[in-house]
Amino acid sequence: MMAPTLLLHTGFYAVHRRNPNPNFNIRSSLSSQIIKPSSSSSLKLQPNSIRYAVLGAGFAGLSVVWHLLEVKTSLICVDNLVYNVVEQAPKDLHLCIDLYDEVGIGGGASGISGGLLHPYSPKAKLLWRGADCWRECLRLLNIAETTVASCKSDTPSLDFKRDANETIVWRRGIFRPATTLKNADVLSESAHNCLPSCKIELMDEDGAQSFAPHLCMPFNSAIFMPQAVNVHPQRYLQALFLSCKNLVKDLASIDRGEKELCLYQKSFNSLLELADDYDAAIICFGAKADLLPELCGKLPVRTCRGIVTHLNLPTDMGDDYADDSPSVLSDAWLAFQGPRDLIMGSTWDWRSRNYLTRVSEKETLTALEELLPKASVVFPSINKWKLAGAKAGVRAMPPLTPLGSVPLMGNVDYAISGNHKCKYWLLTGLGSRGLLYHGWLGKLMAQAVLSCDEGVLPHELTSWKNKTALPT
Repeated sequence: MMAPTLLLHTGFYAVHRRNPNPNFNIRSSLSSQIIKPSSSSSLKLQPNSIRYAVLGAGFAGLSVVWHLLEVKTSLICVDNLVYNVVEQAPKDLHLCIDLYDEVGIGGGASGISGGLLHPYSPKAKLLWRGADCWRECLRLLNIAETTVASCKSDTPSLDFKRDANETIVWRRGIFRPATTLKNADVLSESAHNCLPSCKIELMDEDGAQSFAPHLCMPFNSAIFMPQAVNVHPQRYLQALFLSCKNLVKDLASIDRGEKELCLYQKSFNSLLELADDYDAAIICFGAKADLLPELCGKLPVRTCRGIVTHLNLPTDMGDDYADDSPSVLSDAWLAFQGPRDLIMGSTWDWRSRNYLTRVSEKETLTALEELLPKASVVFPSINKWKLAGAKAGVRAMPPLTPLGSVPLMGNVDYAISGNHKCKYWLLTGLGSRGLLYHGWLGKLMAQAVLSCDEGVLPHELTSWKNKTALPT
């Protein structure tokens, strides 16, 4: 059996036995093993191989990759024929997944998100399929954390430098104060219908002082979600990619066929570039899906650019934010990543086509002027904090339905001209809830792709196709 490999467009990841090293660093492990690849993926030349292209290395794309590797379905489609995995699939079946993203892992909107994770709407009502999304997201977070924990004691013997803080998930809960009297009534009413795995507690200002003394409650009412978490998106995405990398190695050790995962940092001018090389292409580009000529102007999504700011509390200032105090959801959200480190967001620039993550000085100051007054209502001490940086990302916002803002999924072969063996699938429109949605939607998409059956997807996720004028 051939050794499993993981390729990067600018380098090569070799899967090998690791030597103990406690100074593991996620970012270093992704970038320090680079060797120029000498050829394209070898699996593309093998007859009994399944070849998938996943476009986008954010929340959605990496979730799809993980679930394609897990293969939690009894049927699998190879060369347009559906096999029972256990009884009918060809021997020595090879699996090749190529992951494409011109800006790398978490280089887009996913990587700059606030990371505040819970399954509720701003009115504290459970979102559509919120329980499924919450469960599957927590599972992927656990997988990523387990990968990093094992790597810290079992990593390549390279000269890694340990970051001062490599935390992926902060389990400090999330606090949402009422911002109006009407909002206070709505939060109070909704709090009684919550998930056992993500409880909602009603609080007044006296009750909140014990664990959040720095926070204010303008209307003496708030909800607290003690099991909600704050995720560092970049570290999480890098750790999830490492988890996929390790899964390739594990599968190759027990399966008959070879497994291969490749990451290419490149863009495409047309989806037809993939037609001859892949059995399926899964488009997880988020807002950039609309830039593809086959899909341009044909998706019912709106773009929205958001700027988030990174703030630090100067070392000569007191009033550290306690490690066990919660992050905050309000008119401006505050994701605390340490006693002197927070992310504040976000602005909403609708229909923006500015995909640059870099933010100009003027944009940064404008964002601060908008966000600081909102944040100071709940956290007055924020006026002592200093700007450390700012980034921007463009969200793909889906249309509003009676069920809320539901993402877009489905097969889009009819949008691609010509005859081709490649099946095209779309996963987009996760909006500002990409972190919550990605685990469950990635699982569903993998099942649909592996079985070549759009019918496994809930109709709520594919109904957009009935209302969109795409060519047939």
